[in-house]
Amino acid sequence: MDITEKKALEQRAEKWIADHRESLIADISRLVKIRSVSDPDHGTEDAPFGEGCKRVLEEALAIGREHGFTTELYDNRVGAMWYHEGSWEDTIGFWGHMDVVPEGEDWDNKPYEPVYRDGYLIGRGASDNKGPTMAVMYVIQCLKELGVQLRRPLRLFLGCDEEKGMRDLEYYTAHHPCPGLSMVADCGFPVCYGEKGIIEANLLSGERVSEAIVSFSGGVASNMVPDRANAVLNPKFLRKGGEEKILALGERDSFIVTRQGGNLAVEARGVSKHTAFPSGGVNAIQQLAAALVESEALPESDAAALGFICQVNQDFEGTGLNVIFSDEISGALTCVGSMAGLTDGRLTQHINIRYSITADSEQLVRNIDGSCKQAGWEMQLIRDSKPNYFPKERSEVKLLTDLFNEMTGLEKTAYVMGGGTYARKLPNAFAYGMGNVPGPKPPEGLFREGHGGAHAPDEGLNVEGLIKAMKIYVMALVVLNELN
Repeated sequence: MDITEKKALEQRAEKWIADHRESLIADISRLVKIRSVSDPDHGTEDAPFGEGCKRVLEEALAIGREHGFTTELYDNRVGAMWYHEGSWEDTIGFWGHMDVVPEGEDWDNKPYEPVYRDGYLIGRGASDNKGPTMAVMYVIQCLKELGVQLRRPLRLFLGCDEEKGMRDLEYYTAHHPCPGLSMVADCGFPVCYGEKGIIEANLLSGERVSEAIVSFSGGVASNMVPDRANAVLNPKFLRKGGEEKILALGERDSFIVTRQGGNLAVEARGVSKHTAFPSGGVNAIQQLAAALVESEALPESDAAALGFICQVNQDFEGTGLNVIFSDEISGALTCVGSMAGLTDGRLTQHINIRYSITADSEQLVRNIDGSCKQAGWEMQLIRDSKPNYFPKERSEVKLLTDLFNEMTGLEKTAYVMGGGTYARKLPNAFAYGMGNVPGPKPPEGLFREGHGGAHAPDEGLNVEGLIKAMKIYVMALVVLNELN
């Protein structure tokens, strides 16, 4: 296809996408209405990741059939839709996820009652990742209806455990064939050719807390900087003058102290961010633990245990666990204590680490374990998800990066990120958009500070940016089709 033909196709695609804009918003909204938080701990054979994830997969595939796709559900874990069959080796696969992080608190809108306002579709999962996944479906439909002949078959896959560990893809790749090339529309443009590794672990205090701490909790998901943390304290077991010191915390910004029966309830508020990009986040668990230690109201043993939580969360670089690391390919490691609680009277601190591509994860785990033992704590490793690296020198990387810059007038470069996508579970895979395409900025007052982001309250999808991304994807498939 020569330059003139490509320009003509770009214009036709732009019109087609504009004509289907309202339909796209309506289909995304159908999916956002379903609370699809993956819950494998309570799954069944019929719904391995919970009823919400089963329902959203069924709804997404129903939408696909309404648009003329052939669909298949693989063992209630992964769905797929396509128009044309072909060899798996030639197939280009697109992967999106239908599960979402928990809604959390402090929404100005209802998380599962999507609203379109001022160019943004607001609701949990609108941008991560239901909106972009539906956009890919429309891109494939656009190519078909415009009569674009591609030699490589296209197939869209839908998972529902991306946010909780990607067991959906681990199962799929163990039991079913994979496309020859896979793209994941779950990142910013242009090409993300590498993803940091992910370590998740639970840290448990060696001793049980005293009767002074009735409860301690914070965070709702491994991959979110916690914006809420709570403790309930029994004044009878606090140190002398402790009750007054705890009540005084309520005078601080971001703290609320109330009486709860005979106890004192302390709430700390932070700022939520994705753990892959924690800069600018404020860890509410750290805020709460530090305030309780500094108050000198708790028994010494409790203060020491909370002191270790403060050590773990003193920064987002892993200083407190002796895991600081950086490399030229992917930059610095990040470490977030994202959830906390009490388990049989023992404090627990969950950590989510995004480690650099060249780091030795086994050594990192040993360092974490050593730091815990030194403090009298125990480490329980949950998972070590290895990094993904799609060599930067591959022709696909240059081709798609150049295309993005040409179509936007920007000068972006391919990159590595701390976020984890399905690309890390697939052979020959990389992530490409559909984020960060310039669109209208939200008007003042649409989102409060800390709101509107992918894992934040009032998650918002920039619809005009998504539409621009769809046009880029149409042309991306044309240029990929011309590669040998």
